[in-house]
Amino acid sequence: MKLLVTGGAGFIGSNFIRYWLEQHPEDDIVNLDALTYAGNPENLKGIDESRYSFVHGDIRNPEDVSRAMEGVDVVVHFAAESHVDRSIDGGRVFLETNVIGTFNLLEEVRRREKQIKRFHHISTDEVFGSLELDEARRFDERSPHDARSPYSASKVGAEQLVRAFCHTHDLLFTISNCSNNYGPYHHPEKLIPLMITHALQDKSLPVYGDGLNVRDWIHVTDHCRGIEAILEKGRVGETYCLGGDSEVPNIEVVKAILRHLDKPETLISYVEDRKGHDRRYAIDSAKARRELGWQPQYTFETGLKHTVEWFLANRDWWEPLLNNN
Repeated sequence: MKLLVTGGAGFIGSNFIRYWLEQHPEDDIVNLDALTYAGNPENLKGIDESRYSFVHGDIRNPEDVSRAMEGVDVVVHFAAESHVDRSIDGGRVFLETNVIGTFNLLEEVRRREKQIKRFHHISTDEVFGSLELDEARRFDERSPHDARSPYSASKVGAEQLVRAFCHTHDLLFTISNCSNNYGPYHHPEKLIPLMITHALQDKSLPVYGDGLNVRDWIHVTDHCRGIEAILEKGRVGETYCLGGDSEVPNIEVVKAILRHLDKPETLISYVEDRKGHDRRYAIDSAKARRELGWQPQYTFETGLKHTVEWFLANRDWWEPLLNNN
């Protein structure tokens, strides 16, 4: 099988390429990536290039999409602008990439409908809005969309476009909504790598608001395993929620990182809260567990330890990114 991975030089996409090539030695992968600030060729250093090819292109450009999809059997669509803070400062590129880019991919899939066996769209739990800290409810496949940021609104638009487009044209698709990822090759603008890299430099660790906002953390390898399970066992036309069963307040994440690095909590500083900061995300993965036989293998404790150790061992990867952050 030949897979097209969009955004494969990014954090989750590059981990997926590494995972898939290791687990599926008979398959080949094409990676279409625009190499924005978040796309890093170093994320894929050392992979088997006999089964991997790179297309430097932008999903906003239909010609790039057509070129990359030649001879492909399955499309796994990661490519997206994803940083909430950046979407607040300037949302246009989020709409252009996440909505128009997804449209271009779907148009090409429609044109090649006899060739493409599956279009899998990677989405986020942020499309569901925010939960209260004290409510028992978690997000699942029946949760309504309730976008709270330009980023999440663009991902809602992409999801709805996938469903409508594939329903109209009878295309074969699946969607996954995943909770917050962490792990190797995570760009240092995001919470966990930001705190690790700041702590390693004895810099202040900025925590939004009261630090009690809760996220459900999933190790990126467990996410990759979930996508694999959806491609192999998922029902066409269905959505699957993937979570790590690891709800942790942001301040506790930061303190855990400091403990792993033997750094003092005096490095923590509280800063003005993000505009429209969602209070809590939590995923109910019961459908994926039931239908796919999938479940996360990492606890947050073991996954965070693994991640901190990776950043300790790979300063040559993250230090060059700091000036571009």
